[in-house]
Amino acid sequence: MDVAMPDPQTPSTTDLEAAAPACRERPAPTPGRYRTLLFAITCAMAVANVYFAQPLLESMAASLAVAPGAIGVVVTATQAGYAVGLLFIVPLGDLLNRKRLILTQLLMSAVALCAVGLSQDWLTLLGAMVLVGLMAVVVQVVVAYAAALASPEQRGQAIGTVTSGVVLGILLARFVSGAVADLAGWRGVYFVSAALMAGMALVLQRTLPASATPSAAGSYRQLLRSVLRLYLSERTLRVRGTFALLIFAAFSVLWTSMVLPLSAPPLSLSHTQIGLFGLAGVAGALAAAKAGQLADRGLGNRTTGIALALLTLSWLPSAFVESSLLAMVIGVVLLDFAVQAVHVTNQSLIFAARPDAQSRLAGAYMCFYSVGSGLGAAAATYTYAHGGWMSVCLLGAAISGVALLYWACLNLESAAR
Repeated sequence: MDVAMPDPQTPSTTDLEAAAPACRERPAPTPGRYRTLLFAITCAMAVANVYFAQPLLESMAASLAVAPGAIGVVVTATQAGYAVGLLFIVPLGDLLNRKRLILTQLLMSAVALCAVGLSQDWLTLLGAMVLVGLMAVVVQVVVAYAAALASPEQRGQAIGTVTSGVVLGILLARFVSGAVADLAGWRGVYFVSAALMAGMALVLQRTLPASATPSAAGSYRQLLRSVLRLYLSERTLRVRGTFALLIFAAFSVLWTSMVLPLSAPPLSLSHTQIGLFGLAGVAGALAAAKAGQLADRGLGNRTTGIALALLTLSWLPSAFVESSLLAMVIGVVLLDFAVQAVHVTNQSLIFAARPDAQSRLAGAYMCFYSVGSGLGAAAATYTYAHGGWMSVCLLGAAISGVALLYWACLNLESAAR
């Protein structure tokens, strides 16, 4: 049994959950292959909006006359918006019609992306990126929906399949944004994405069920209060959230700063060439597809430990980027594989703990992700500006090592009981 699994839960006594049993969600046993595919594509497109900026930081800095050491704030602003959305929007999936919520977020994402493309000054860009992050949390609404539709025996596999779409979206975001930026500039990236988000909204309007009964009743205030109670009552959420904060801080350290040594002499790679490094992390999609199945079989804790060891090891080959691009590719593969394996395992265990609160759990858990990603992005660009690439690798290795040490401490605590 995973060390982070909580004790069996008794029925909640909160006002929100006391009113909920009469309106529990009663979906079909499984989401179906076609619908799962649509969920995966939607997640891929939505999460890509969060990562488009990473290969474009240098171009953005030059276009808006921003110091290179400060341009990482663009990523931090996006993650700040994402964090707000996780707390105040994602929980609505347990209270409102999920179809309407998803469609509204997709259309508002299109508006926010257009605002980024039209930005002419630093503050406007940051504000628009906050909105992009705020609407990108549609990913978590969709993941929670997929988890709610799946049977308990297939929940991990369903989450893994949809998360594979998330991984591919992250990887393709860097490649597509680099390629489009070489053809139409960094602003063109956001205009193209806006059109795609509006198009996906039309597809989902025709294919998703006309209605979906919420799993919770009560007011919005009660809903938010119940999210706070989850942090206090669910040990699995706290433990797995800590893992998420650390692994995504390490993830962001690599992907935010990697463009800087790759675009600088002697490598001087183009946006498209830098974006190709994202494809090297396709192993992460494989990890996402398999890790959920392992969690369903009770192997989540072992998967976590192995993945964290690989995450720490990944920084060794990455340190040699200036002398070997192959070494960098190996580092990217290891890091993406490790991060996604832990991420899917985290979600599988958390959703299993409270099947009646999928959206609230998704929002609460992903807050850890957003904080870690934002802090990692800011720390990475600052560290690179003052210490170079080797210092960035040491930073990433230290964060990864802390995550591995935390896992080891949990195992020792469990063995001592």
